[in-house]
Amino acid sequence: MYAFTLERPVTLADAVKLTASGAKPLAGGQTLLASMKLRLSSPGQLADLSGIKELTGISKQGDQLLIGAMSRHLDVANNADVKAAYPALADLASRIGDRQVRAMGTIGGSVANNDPAACYPAAVLGSGATIITSQREIAADDFFLGLFTTALDEAELIKAFRFPVPKRAAYEKLRQKASHFPLVGIFLAQFDSGVRVAVTGAGNGVFRHAGLEAALDKSFTPESAASVKIDASDLNADLHASAAYRANLISVLTQRAVAKALG
Repeated sequence: MYAFTLERPVTLADAVKLTASGAKPLAGGQTLLASMKLRLSSPGQLADLSGIKELTGISKQGDQLLIGAMSRHLDVANNADVKAAYPALADLASRIGDRQVRAMGTIGGSVANNDPAACYPAAVLGSGATIITSQREIAADDFFLGLFTTALDEAELIKAFRFPVPKRAAYEKLRQKASHFPLVGIFLAQFDSGVRVAVTGAGNGVFRHAGLEAALDKSFTPESAASVKIDASDLNADLHASAAYRANLISVLTQRAVAKALG
C-alpha cells in the first residue's frame, strides 16, 4: 500500500466538504481498498464515513423501510424490521460475499460503486427504491447509468435508502464460485402497481427486463416467466459464461424467484 491520509469526519457536512476538496469516500472498503492495493485507484486522501451516526440506522416507517447508507450487510440481514416486512431484502443481504464481507461491506458503498455484478443494485432497482443523498432524492430508475456509473455528482454522498414494501418479492442468483459475485442475479417484487424485475451480472450494469415484467403482470407464475424469450444480443460473455448461457439463466432464475415469492 502507498502513503495516503485518512480523515475521519463525524458529520455528513464535514464529509461532503472533504469529498468536495478531493477526498475519496470510504464506506466498507470492500472495493476501494482492494483497488488501491492493486494500484487501480490511488487517492491521496480518504474520508472514512464509519463515524457518521446520521448515516446509520434501520427503521420501518409505515409501508416503507428506511435504511442508512452505512448499514452493514449483516445489519440488514439480521434486522427484525427488515426480516418481518421485507424478507427478500434480508435474504439478499445474508448471501452477499462471505461473512467477512458482510461484516464490513455497506449498502451505500455497494450501490454507489454500482459493480455490474453486485447484489444490492438489483434490490434497489427491483424495489423501485429512492436513494436519499446529501443533495436530493433520486429514483432508482434514474440512478444507475451503466458500468460503475451512477447519477451521483462528484461531492454527493448517499445518506439512506427508502424501500417500499412489496406484496411479495424474491431474490435468486447463481454465484460465481471464485468471487461469490452473482453470475446472474434476479430480484423481483410485486406491487399493486405491477411487477418489477431487475437483472444483475448479465449486462453493462443492473437493468430491468420489460418482457418479464409484462408477462408477470398478466400472470405471476413460473410458467409465465418461462414463456418470455430472453434476447442474448446485449448480454455479457466472458470466461465464466457465454451470453446465451446468461440469457438462459435469466429465464431459469426468474422462474425460481417467482416460485420462491409464491412460497
